[in-house]
Amino acid sequence: MGKDKGLINYHGMPQREYLCHLLEEICDDVFLSIRSEQVCEVPSGFKNIVDQNDHKGPYNGILSAFKAQPNVAWLVLACDLPLINLQTIGQLISGRNPNKTATAFANPETGEPEPLACIWEVKGLEESLQFLEDRNTRSPKKFLMNADIALVHPKYGQDLFNANSPQDYDFVKRKLEEREGG
Repeated sequence: MGKDKGLINYHGMPQREYLCHLLEEICDDVFLSIRSEQVCEVPSGFKNIVDQNDHKGPYNGILSAFKAQPNVAWLVLACDLPLINLQTIGQLISGRNPNKTATAFANPETGEPEPLACIWEVKGLEESLQFLEDRNTRSPKKFLMNADIALVHPKYGQDLFNANSPQDYDFVKRKLEEREGG
């Protein structure tokens, strides 16, 4: 995208703030996962967890949250899912199986688990740490593909659309206008 995807405005506010407000309706606590240089950019009233840089890639934020609060499950949402809404998040929560390693949305195109649209159980986060020690991969998706997880197939697959380019931004804006008009 060429810029911080959490700051892109799809809904009248930066995407990260939009997601926080959505999650505040259904979660006890909501945190932004941020890099240390982003601390001064977080608006007041938003809690954050600074990445510890103990792990590479997406695992960094997930496991930094786990390190901060190791006794809770974490509902993780990527900031580049601008079409996700409360109904879709509710579908993930309804499909949650706390006896599994995680409950993840299945990618509508591949059927593979989405680690950044997922509820990570304490057990799964602990297993992730072992996975990272034992394997030569840093992919939370690969971990989930080999773990005992619950997969939830989104009712509206487009809600998991991952926006990564200016063309994607235009597509999302059109879809949001259609939703408002229809």
